[in-house]
Amino acid sequence: MAAVQGHGEPVASSRPNGDFSRFRSKLFSIRASDGENFKTEVNLVFDQLISENYLNQTAITREDVCSLLVQACRLVQLNQEHLVSKLCQLIHHLLNRLQVTVDEQSLELLLSYCIRALQQCNSWTHVEILQAVAALVYGNGPRCQKFLPDLLGKNGILLQLSAPTELDVDLRRAAVYCMANLCLGVPGQAYLEEQYKIISLQTFLNVLRNPKTSEVDDVTVCKLLQNALKGIHSILNAGRINLTQADQLGALLAALKTYMFYGFPGVNIEVPAVLYPAPLPQYEGSSPTKDKVGGATNTSKQAGQHKKKKSRFKIKKEQSEGQKEESHNDTTQPELLLQPENEKQRGGSATFNLLKGPKNYTDRLIPVLDGKDASDSFYPTWKKINSSDSEYSDTEGGIQSKLRSLQGKVRQGALACFLSTIKSIEKKVLYGYWSSFIADAPGIGSPQAVSLITIALKDPSPKVRAGSLQVLSAILEGSKHFLSVAEDTNDHRRAFTPFSATLASSIRELHRCLLLALVAESSPQTLTQIIKCLANLVTNVPYNRLKPGLVTRVWNQIKPYTCFRDVNVRVCSLTLLGAILSVQAPLCELQLLLQQPSSSGFSNSGSGTPLRLSDSESWRKHQPVGTREKEKDSLGSSLLELCWLIQLCISIITLPKQEPYSDSETGTASNSYEASPVRVEALQVLALLVKGYFTMAQASLMELGEVACKCLEEQDPSIQLHGARLVEEIGSGIVQQHKPDSPTPHYQRVPVTQVVTFWSRMLNGPLPAALQNDEHSTLQTSTCDAISSILPEAFSSLPNEKQILCITLLLGLNHSEHPLVKAAAVRALGVYILFPSLRQDVMFVADTANAILTCLDDKSLNVRTKAAWSLANLTDTLIANMESMGLDFQEELSDVLLLKMLKSATRASHDKDKVKSNAVRALGNLLHFLQPHHISKAQFKPGIEESIQALIRTVQSETTMKVRWNACYALGNMFKNPAIPLGLQILTCLVTEPLLALLCHLRAWKVHRDPRPCKSGMTGE
Repeated sequence: MAAVQGHGEPVASSRPNGDFSRFRSKLFSIRASDGENFKTEVNLVFDQLISENYLNQTAITREDVCSLLVQACRLVQLNQEHLVSKLCQLIHHLLNRLQVTVDEQSLELLLSYCIRALQQCNSWTHVEILQAVAALVYGNGPRCQKFLPDLLGKNGILLQLSAPTELDVDLRRAAVYCMANLCLGVPGQAYLEEQYKIISLQTFLNVLRNPKTSEVDDVTVCKLLQNALKGIHSILNAGRINLTQADQLGALLAALKTYMFYGFPGVNIEVPAVLYPAPLPQYEGSSPTKDKVGGATNTSKQAGQHKKKKSRFKIKKEQSEGQKEESHNDTTQPELLLQPENEKQRGGSATFNLLKGPKNYTDRLIPVLDGKDASDSFYPTWKKINSSDSEYSDTEGGIQSKLRSLQGKVRQGALACFLSTIKSIEKKVLYGYWSSFIADAPGIGSPQAVSLITIALKDPSPKVRAGSLQVLSAILEGSKHFLSVAEDTNDHRRAFTPFSATLASSIRELHRCLLLALVAESSPQTLTQIIKCLANLVTNVPYNRLKPGLVTRVWNQIKPYTCFRDVNVRVCSLTLLGAILSVQAPLCELQLLLQQPSSSGFSNSGSGTPLRLSDSESWRKHQPVGTREKEKDSLGSSLLELCWLIQLCISIITLPKQEPYSDSETGTASNSYEASPVRVEALQVLALLVKGYFTMAQASLMELGEVACKCLEEQDPSIQLHGARLVEEIGSGIVQQHKPDSPTPHYQRVPVTQVVTFWSRMLNGPLPAALQNDEHSTLQTSTCDAISSILPEAFSSLPNEKQILCITLLLGLNHSEHPLVKAAAVRALGVYILFPSLRQDVMFVADTANAILTCLDDKSLNVRTKAAWSLANLTDTLIANMESMGLDFQEELSDVLLLKMLKSATRASHDKDKVKSNAVRALGNLLHFLQPHHISKAQFKPGIEESIQALIRTVQSETTMKVRWNACYALGNMFKNPAIPLGLQILTCLVTEPLLALLCHLRAWKVHRDPRPCKSGMTGE
């Protein structure tokens, strides 16, 4: 705040542009008095400041605003109530218009002034005073701690004015709005104490339970409800709140469910006051008489009969026009946002009951008329203020449109609060209320229970539909353990329906309704949410326990959307396909779908699924690749022989579009390829297909290799990265297929000659350049992982210069400054050390050992973990070479290097468990490898004793089971060495006693099932 000199003259500071500076200077020149001239002059300055246009005056600083408001408070006495009211209007106007958060010193003075005004001034001024308080505390909640007893204490002003006994609903609404702003959390700062959070939450719930009296109009009630929901949203977003009091969570969920359907056309429910965790939904009554429903039911029926006479085309056109009008400004934001208090809207003669729609309410799609002009575009969503009621017509129809818009915002606010509630409580608690929000399939002759899916299917507002889908996605996210009990593979012919069957029925109903919503939706933003919700559902459902067919329906209906006009819909469609490919792979049902010919890739094979892609919607229809004018020669007509999904992804990644950008895309005309997010998602789908269904993708091995090479040659880092990951998945799939225990018959495996051709193409292409790209460490990491997936048989068949190239690059990257690159390089060396063609090369073993030991002392835990794993692999190689090559290899290996490995492994055994588990494994191998001439040397004896003590301490420690198991195994390996002096009584006692204690007292299933490591340690077998 600017300092004040003399009688209030401001210190010279940066002068803002426009008339604000002149009015501010004039205010500082006025001397306080109680005369009429003083009141007239101050009132005139206040009016000029309120009427000033601040859009183009960006030089007005926070210090200027704070000093002006403080000076105004010093001039206006509390007995001058007209000026007090005008001053509070000025505070509210300036802070909102200029988006200013007052500093702490000014806040203390201004807030103290407003609280005293509330206590001393007449009630007619209280609404304006509360608006000023709301503007002052917004974003300043942590700085208002000293005022909380006056505002939220036992006899706090806000509690009194927000109580149901307050007859002035405008005053009650302003108090609730002020409390909601006070509850808004500020990241990184202290928040309200728990007692004030509970008090505020209870106040907001009381408002939701008793929103109106008979004399209050519905528009005002909607604004009151919005403020209460905004407050609940702020409390829940500030962090976990303790909802352990009796029925508190159930009461909150019941209130939110009620207002999720507030003003919903055609829905009239009575939700219990409290929801309880139950496997079956609680009874939700409906009004039995027409009188209770009022004119809404009759009007809805008439509107429904009238609509039936219209053609399908007209209905579709009305829906599209209505939804476009609403979604023009609202649906561009990805998150569900609460709309602000509209302080100046008044009036409205329509009657509305909490559980009923307004009079003359039709169930047609109604556009939400809440768009703002360009002059308000610089406001954050939470502080946008409608200019007046003039945007709505004064006719009955205009009032009804305004009311429907506000009711939609109430439903949207309730859904936003529900979403925050889901994030604030544990999932195991949330799933107790599953049946209250996710409906089961309706019984024969019974109506469909209202649920989140009802909103997604029938709400007239695209934003509300999208909000319900966001909530449903949040519920489904992480629900795999809960849904794993679902089962309907057997017919349940029992006197009762088991919970597993009920849950399976609910899952089937979710699939059915979401696919219906997918077909019926026309808003691209809501379509995106539907597909995301389907992806979350698919990820968590145990399809192997359900009757087949669900995956097929989702698969067939999502195909057309991979060519949808909106880029976000295309990305989400590919994400859903990737989620399907990740489900319990390999899934027999999905294998059949992947075997469909490419000609049926975009056909409508799902029953009851219309083909949504009209000429105006499908800007890039799928065409046979051979007919494209700019087709790449490297891909050629071979794409026509591929699986339709592989063909689609390759065309998205490598082939240019034939149509210009859609209205939802950005970029320049020179970039003729698909948008980068779509191409990245297509690469991820290919990687998932290769990972889960390699036998289906191996026929396209060389084509996929060409795609990866093309991606690695591009400039976009994200495309390069996912190209490298595709190479890694292909390499891993080949390695898994060639393992001795692979279920794939030998004649169906990829021939080694083809694998050599594939890797020759990679190493002759952009892969080495990507490994040396120091500007993109993530790309280097993925490329290291890729070349570590080379099949050992193929590596030995590569040209000698290519083998040397791979080894040289990995040894060089082992000294990288990036921990991720270093970890990937040392891991790759740990893979290469197991190759038969390299493990017998003493020079390579020595170089690799030195590189690993260097990384074992790195400060990064991830690097040390990978280095310990590689060291254990290297010691496995020493044992294998000892058994195959005998003394020749042992004599060639340097004693100094061997001792260095022993000491490094001993130090690593004291590290974190991730490092320790492989360090003890390496110690066992090294003690097994030592020869009599090593043990007899004086420099080896301390190292051997320390390593044995380290193994014994690990066995006796309270570390994880894996580490102790590896330590037992290491002791067994040690005693396999005949050179170890077993006859020494001290050594035998030191080792035998902890092993016997471990065998007798440890309850680990692995030891009891297979105690051979412990037995070998005790008997020397």
